[in-house]
Amino acid sequence: MAHGAAVIAAAQQAESLLVLAERPSPLAFSGHETLLALSDRGAGVPLRELALVGLTAAVITYLATGFVRVLATKWGAVAYPRERDVHLQPTPRMGGLAMYLGVVAAVLLASQLPALTRGFVYSSGMPAVVVAGGLIMLVGLIDDRWGLDALTKFAGQITAASVLVTMGVAWSVLYIPIGGVGTIVLDQVASILLTLALTVAIVNAMNFVDGLDGLAAGLGLITASAICLFSVGLLRDHGGDVLFYPPAVISVVLAGACLGFLPHNFHKARIFMGDSGSMLIGLMLAAASTTAAGPISQTAYGVRDVFALLSPFLLVVAVMFVPALDMLLAIIRRTRAGLSPFSPDKMHLHHRLLEIGHSHRRVVLLIYLWVGIVALGAASTIFFDPRDTAAVMGAAILVAVVVTLIPLLRRRNPAGEATSQSVYDR
Repeated sequence: MAHGAAVIAAAQQAESLLVLAERPSPLAFSGHETLLALSDRGAGVPLRELALVGLTAAVITYLATGFVRVLATKWGAVAYPRERDVHLQPTPRMGGLAMYLGVVAAVLLASQLPALTRGFVYSSGMPAVVVAGGLIMLVGLIDDRWGLDALTKFAGQITAASVLVTMGVAWSVLYIPIGGVGTIVLDQVASILLTLALTVAIVNAMNFVDGLDGLAAGLGLITASAICLFSVGLLRDHGGDVLFYPPAVISVVLAGACLGFLPHNFHKARIFMGDSGSMLIGLMLAAASTTAAGPISQTAYGVRDVFALLSPFLLVVAVMFVPALDMLLAIIRRTRAGLSPFSPDKMHLHHRLLEIGHSHRRVVLLIYLWVGIVALGAASTIFFDPRDTAAVMGAAILVAVVVTLIPLLRRRNPAGEATSQSVYDR
């Protein structure tokens, strides 16, 4: 009897456990997404959804730009030609407002799509971009309409970057391959300082380079496409881990916004993006690169793993090489002249290319070429062997050098000077 009672008790206990197992846990309702994330973060590579989001940003930006152009004219946000400018007629600005509208619409769409919505559960990167982007765009709008001094503008940039950090977009780990240092886990202070410095540097680099029709928008399109390409590669290598959704979404949204704005802004521009647009591009590029670096496994086992650790940072350096070099040379030039580093002049890279004989459009296309070679070359290393990529980049750079120097080479032939000039002015 005792044995029979024990069997019955065991059966009842097993039945009770089975019922409990079938009963939904309170966590299943309160933290359903969290449990889903922990159990299965591999949701594939949602290329169709990414394309739809990018297309949405492009269409909304394109349609909104016409409205913003009329609004900017009524508000008096018009760029009148100055000595250092290359445009000859008053042109409305505030184009960054149209780009921001496209960004917000695309991010809202991404939050509703079956796959991409999962990325909002595990990262605050995309909402952070909307909030911080709105703040820095507002600072730019004020500057576009009424003008701001350099210090006030810098304070606005720091504030927007601080919002990114506060909402969780920050560098937490840094890999240094020199001297056997390896992986460094940053404390809170170091993380904040590094993120702020990187964000403000990229924002100002894009602001500095915005001097020709279509230049900043095109560079934004190229660099965002490069980061998106890199992020898709990370998604592929990590089984579609949703932790890599934020950089892919942020970069494709930015690329779409730049693409939608470019038809209105290419030479001859009907509207300028202004500081509201250039600073928005810089902040989103910084956010995309930062979110791309965060989820990468910090355990390196081989050359490819080490490269994966370095790639996000190297990619930022690569895509920003041309505008950053221009900014550095401008700071050195102005400081040596006893001027403020933020004082404007007419000696930027694009100004120098105009001086040697390139037309407005050719200067823009040349800078596109240089940035595209470096940016897309760096991003493609996640798909191809870095040595093969370096060889292709080397050949492309040689071609770019020859194309850049053609006006100078033609100047050595006085007989062909007139012909050369007429060709470049077409």
